[in-house]
Amino acid sequence: MKNAPLYTRREFLRAGLLGGAVAHSAPAFLLSTINALHASAAESVVQAITGRDAPILVVLQLSGGNDGLNTVVPYANDLYYKARPTIGIKPGEVIKLDDLNGLNPALAGLGDLYHDGLAAVVHGVGYPNPNRSHFRSMEIWHTAVDADRSSSRGWLGRYFDNTCSGCDPTIAINIGKENPQAFAAQIPKGISFQAEKKLAFDDPLSAVHAMMEDEDAEAAGGSIAYLRGGGGTTQIDALDFIEKTAMHAQVSTEQINSISKVYAAQETFPNTGLGRDLRTVAQLIGGGMPTRIYYVSLGGFDTHANQLGAHRNLLATFGDAMKAFQRELKRQGNQERVLTRAFSEFGRRVGENAGRGTDHGAAAPCFLFGGKVKAGVHGTMPSLDPTRLAQGDLVHTTDFRSIYTGILEDHMQTNSKAILGRKFPKPVLFG
Repeated sequence: MKNAPLYTRREFLRAGLLGGAVAHSAPAFLLSTINALHASAAESVVQAITGRDAPILVVLQLSGGNDGLNTVVPYANDLYYKARPTIGIKPGEVIKLDDLNGLNPALAGLGDLYHDGLAAVVHGVGYPNPNRSHFRSMEIWHTAVDADRSSSRGWLGRYFDNTCSGCDPTIAINIGKENPQAFAAQIPKGISFQAEKKLAFDDPLSAVHAMMEDEDAEAAGGSIAYLRGGGGTTQIDALDFIEKTAMHAQVSTEQINSISKVYAAQETFPNTGLGRDLRTVAQLIGGGMPTRIYYVSLGGFDTHANQLGAHRNLLATFGDAMKAFQRELKRQGNQERVLTRAFSEFGRRVGENAGRGTDHGAAAPCFLFGGKVKAGVHGTMPSLDPTRLAQGDLVHTTDFRSIYTGILEDHMQTNSKAILGRKFPKPVLFG
């Protein structure tokens, strides 16, 4: 049943995460509170924010430090082959994008999207004072702060706080075990689940009972008093409590599958973890899920030794799944509405190592996909001249927060400065 509406805010609270998870065993006060919130939540302005016609961002994290030079190959540059005598991708093998750049031959799916006008490549993406630690570099990408700073909130979390503080937790969905740091917000948002498994929540009743029995439960404010039947609180306080409880709710496989199966994907997806995850995202979008942000990951890119075969397999997984995803969005009529961004925490060193692999580096290309992207190769390719490298690393030419600026302003239609803390130059990435 294509494009059938799933839930309003009210219906999701009653029949989805909460109603379905606790209906058979919830105490009367919890069920009565959900019913009491039925009418007030129905008219919330959040429905306009999380509606089915709003723009959607899908983030694909390539974890481990993807080798950008063997992904988008500078096949016309002799310095590339001097630095990589055994693992360099030969000019006759690449999928040519232009006279200077070509895709790894394993990325045939991405090549098709590129030539169909649905893919953009941005050269040299990174940040000042790069860090080669997987954990720290990914933290910088997730929080969008300078390398010498830290933040308790992610860039998407600040988006939630600034633009949709009253939204349901399902404003963001991560396909995986736990929410990414990018989701960290002042008011928690986002849920995680594993495709074909179950939502990564705790038992909702134990969470409620623990708060009720805790001697320090007053820290939760009047919400507990309201739920116990006491006075002195507002329905918004109770609604916040219910939503936070929902964040810890365990929902069965059958329930999440009932959501994802409202729309059955018509495109054939690869039988890989990423293929299944993107199929789930496509079904949720096609089924009318009012989610604005989806997050998926593909790991394994830490290719220190014997890189060629493993890296090609990873790139094929990436390219084939992304091609199926974009074709499914086109079938749905959602290709213009959905933007997908793919990134890795850093690239690799310019030179290959003794193990025919590559070590942790810095700048690397990133990808954007969708009906509104300005297809082509963007930005300036960093120099491969050994005298212009930074300790063997490429020097970034595009700050990753400039890409965030374009996404926030041109796609998500919000003020980037409020989220990123300052203005960054905005590349022209959307046509």
